[in-house]
Amino acid sequence: GQPRNVQPFSDEDASIETMSHCSGFSDPASFTEDGPEVDEEATQEDLEYKLKGFIDLTLDKSAKTRQAALESLKSAFSSKILYEFIMERRMTLTDSIERCIKKGKSDEQCAAAGLACLLCVQMGSGIESEEIFKTLGPVLKKIVCDGTASIQARQACATCLGICCFIVTDDITELYSTMECLENIFTKAYQRDRDTNGVSSTHNTVLHISALLAWTLLLTICPMNEVKKKIEMHLHKLPNLLSCDDLNMRIAAGETLALLFELARETDADFFYEDMDLLTEKLRALATDGNKHRAKVDKRKQRSVFRDVLRAVEERDFPTEMVKFGPERMYIDCWVKKQTYDTFKEILGSGMQYHLQSNDFLRNVFELGPPVMLDAATLKTMKISRFERHLYNSAAFKARTKARSKCRDKRADVGEFF
Repeated sequence: GQPRNVQPFSDEDASIETMSHCSGFSDPASFTEDGPEVDEEATQEDLEYKLKGFIDLTLDKSAKTRQAALESLKSAFSSKILYEFIMERRMTLTDSIERCIKKGKSDEQCAAAGLACLLCVQMGSGIESEEIFKTLGPVLKKIVCDGTASIQARQACATCLGICCFIVTDDITELYSTMECLENIFTKAYQRDRDTNGVSSTHNTVLHISALLAWTLLLTICPMNEVKKKIEMHLHKLPNLLSCDDLNMRIAAGETLALLFELARETDADFFYEDMDLLTEKLRALATDGNKHRAKVDKRKQRSVFRDVLRAVEERDFPTEMVKFGPERMYIDCWVKKQTYDTFKEILGSGMQYHLQSNDFLRNVFELGPPVMLDAATLKTMKISRFERHLYNSAAFKARTKARSKCRDKRADVGEFF
């Protein structure tokens, strides 16, 4: 039955109620802000009480209410570690997600697929997660391959299928089967220029992008002999996608190419690509694109990405990035790591840093070791107060304003001309 005091929302107030319940979930930092001491046990009980109510509401008759409940659970799962709570209710959650994907409309299916991703991220790799994937995997594949389903639902299910398979499966047969399902989707984009019957229309491009990125993620955990087969199959076809009208497809194809070259050179130090001159010419054109009909923001983004892709293909180089989370640092120093980080960042959003600190599965993926345990006293010494932060920001703002004012002063530009 439903917990006491938790009533099903009406269609009118579903979104308002959900937002009010979940306002604290979206930002993990809100739990550690300066303020009076709170009873953590009571706070946890209150959170779990609300989550139980949301789980019940995923069975409500109103589609709007179900979707709002799914979104609320997504917010909570992305911003907190709830392993014990979820472990006790994983079958109930799995059944709710399965029902929403099978019977819901587009938005509800997208929300359910997103929740399925977060459910597997919370559970990590293990027998329980395998049971979840055995239930949801066939449903996700069916939606992905269903031409009558909405593109948005197919796109969300393709992403979910790739992420859940990446987290869960130890079965190599299931891995290959999932990759084949995704290949059947994105390879239709190869025929774009030759097909005039709308098989690979712009309408389907978002689906092809999601399928390609999910497939690329799974490629990073394939055995080397399978990687070689996939490289031989796709490396000479992927450059066709660099001419796509859609910016995101060009970027997805470029980053996938960089990753394939990285894997190819790992498997064979003397790897040789026959059409290297033609490919580098294409990449250089995209890295220096100045077409006036494209938006400035799009051109900047494209040039930035393809400069890195060109360096990877030509010089075997990768621009190392540093990610900060709490007192720790992580260096992203290869395309495989970047692809993995970007994928989980997309589904966790602002909760990515919190999960990097506390989620055992993610820490294993990025080889960060066990979570760093810091006592309350250490955390307090590391954290500056609001007042100190305000003083620092004020001083920095004044210094910045003074420097800019000096540069903007017309008298500073007066020089000797003779």
